[in-house]
Amino acid sequence: MRNKGKIVLTLLAVAMGGMALRAAAREVPDGSPGSDAKKPTTKPASKPASRPAPKNAKLPGIVINFRQRCVDVESSICLDHGALELIACTKGSKEHESIVTINAKAMHIHAALLLLGANPGNPAMQKPINKQRTRWAHLPPAGDPVGVYLVFKNKAGKMVEHPISNFVVRSDEDPDKMLDAKRNGDQKKAKFPHTFLFAGSLLHSNTAGQRKYLSDVSGNVISISTFGDELLCLPGNHARDNGALIWSINATGLPRIGAKVILRLRPQAKTARKTGKAAQSRPAGAPTTLPSSKK
Repeated sequence: MRNKGKIVLTLLAVAMGGMALRAAAREVPDGSPGSDAKKPTTKPASKPASRPAPKNAKLPGIVINFRQRCVDVESSICLDHGALELIACTKGSKEHESIVTINAKAMHIHAALLLLGANPGNPAMQKPINKQRTRWAHLPPAGDPVGVYLVFKNKAGKMVEHPISNFVVRSDEDPDKMLDAKRNGDQKKAKFPHTFLFAGSLLHSNTAGQRKYLSDVSGNVISISTFGDELLCLPGNHARDNGALIWSINATGLPRIGAKVILRLRPQAKTARKTGKAAQSRPAGAPTTLPSSKK
């Protein structure tokens, strides 16, 4: 696992305050205080007892569901119309261009995804390719795919899961045109993706040697536009100034502003990984993020 993953897991252990993550405690060994002097005469069972399914783990504003393999984040609807650059942001950051604001730290969401076995990659960035730092290479975003959903009650009071794609539409489209495009087989134009990449943001050290998780600083948790420090992002580079991606909210079926919802993140099943140079990891050094759309 990458160094960044190890660092975040360490932070997770501190945040959980010593929470027991093992499924069962060890038994007291024979001959130790509190154990019987005689060994049991009964024969051990022929089959080992099946382990119970792992229980949910919690962090502030987060539930890690091991049975359903998803991370549920307490969130609130913060926008119901207008252009979008984000799906989710932290409180007090970019509620004017995001669908939901989260009641958790992006760093803790990162750690929760790691516990479910998801592997982080990197946001889009630039990497120096010579010592003089006069030549740069663009590095596309990478990371395991993660499905993004909103969960809230329907009219019957039942909790229902909705892919985030239900609530995003191209700015030059409306829901009726989107439906027509879907009927005509134009899937690319009709549907916004609900799968993002686990980019994993960046850790930045200040002059005092303290490390900060940049997604918590900027508020960029799940991004549509490319900022270069987001936790989850779309594949490719989607800067505002290149006209590559202009999306707006489709408020049909979306709860009112201020409504409490669950932002559900579900790591997708992994495909066979390539070995050798084909398996790309985050480069060493201090890469510079793409600045074109950063605020």
